[in-house]
Amino acid sequence: MTVLITVLLYFSILLLLSRIVAKRGSNDAFFTGHRQSPWFLVAVGMVGASISGVTFIGVPGWAMTSDMTYLQMCLGFIVGYAIIAFVLLPLYYRLRVTSIYMYLHRRFGLTTYHTGASFFILSKLLGAAAKFFVVCRILQLCLSPALPLPYPVVVISTSLMIWFYTRRGGIKALVWTDFFQTLCLLTALLLLLFKTIDMLDLSWIDAVRLVAEDSRSRVFVFDDPVSKQYFWKQFLSGIFVVIVMTGLDQDMMQKNLTCKTLRDAQKDMCSYGVLFVPVNLLFLSLGILLSCLYLRLGRDLPASGDALLSTIVIDGTMGAACIILFTIGVIASAFSSADSAVTALTTSFCVDILHREHDEKMRKMVHLTMFALFVLVTLAFDAIGSGSVMNLIYTLVSYTYGPLLGLFALGMFTQVRPRESLVPWVAIASPVVCYAVDYIVLQTTGYKFGYEMLMFNGLLTFLGLMAVARKNAR
Repeated sequence: MTVLITVLLYFSILLLLSRIVAKRGSNDAFFTGHRQSPWFLVAVGMVGASISGVTFIGVPGWAMTSDMTYLQMCLGFIVGYAIIAFVLLPLYYRLRVTSIYMYLHRRFGLTTYHTGASFFILSKLLGAAAKFFVVCRILQLCLSPALPLPYPVVVISTSLMIWFYTRRGGIKALVWTDFFQTLCLLTALLLLLFKTIDMLDLSWIDAVRLVAEDSRSRVFVFDDPVSKQYFWKQFLSGIFVVIVMTGLDQDMMQKNLTCKTLRDAQKDMCSYGVLFVPVNLLFLSLGILLSCLYLRLGRDLPASGDALLSTIVIDGTMGAACIILFTIGVIASAFSSADSAVTALTTSFCVDILHREHDEKMRKMVHLTMFALFVLVTLAFDAIGSGSVMNLIYTLVSYTYGPLLGLFALGMFTQVRPRESLVPWVAIASPVVCYAVDYIVLQTTGYKFGYEMLMFNGLLTFLGLMAVARKNAR
């Protein structure tokens, strides 16, 4: 019952905050936040939106399965954020776009514009639903002792909570609610770390020493190019993952475009990029400490890394207070990720597909429809919920965001204009070819592509668009 009260109280705070910030809902507030957001609020809020419930649950387990090698990817993130700040943001601010895919319309034409927006909608819907699926499963477990609810009920009721506090203010409300949720998430993380260290009877200095000396604290892998954890694969993948999942993603860029000036947006992006590394270092350190705690308690480690944190908290081993902290961390990360995703989906569909940027009635209908689709896809993921969902998400990104990478690269670095009627076919063919290549290479050599598939996918799209370019278009 305590968990249920925590969830309802948390939702009430979010609803009150959104009402105060967005007293009157309008399309300008929903889509752009009147372009008046303080940059530091956006920077902190984006940490929560990026982390998501999957990171909160899954990243500690990565220390158990792949050491701290994820930090190699995080270092690539920093470079990616710098590219976004000084290459993509100036472009978006110069064009004063509501949706970043408007650039494709101005550079190529309507068909390419619709193709890019459609790939974003597909990518974001699948990725956000995969993340939300994990969180709802965990939330169901947290609630089960006092209130055993079926999984569909948890998904629908949680989604309705998010819809209630986002339906009026949209991105204007999210800038403030995500800031609050990130603070809650980080507070929960630090307190869980403190409790784990206390249960190990360690001081903070001893805990740092334990993590540093543990074999799982390995960060860099330079000696095995075939490994998925090989440094250059992880580092380069981190750069391109950030470029597509942030710089070419309406969800993440919509918040940045609410800043007052380009300079504010750049400060926001750079600050956020720097924050991402220490936050993930804390998550991975928690994973190592939890593994040590399992050993101290004489318990076997869970089969899945995603269960490392959730198992020991939900069964009550760490105490009732940690269950509440864990619940706050999970719902904070889940809400801040899902609310911005559905808001961005609504924006993209209204602006990019329907071209009804000023129709408030249509925006409200689309917002509700997107939540319904979001719920349906989240329920569908229940059938494929095994394994690491973070790996699943990055795999989806590799296939669905690759065409966006190719489209923007062609537009920004060449003067080529492809035949518009062929652009959708190239964008669809590229992920299909990538999947076929991955399968053939795996069967013939045993090598499995990792996140580097995103770069290959983008390159394939780029070359395909070059091949169908108009002969006199320079």
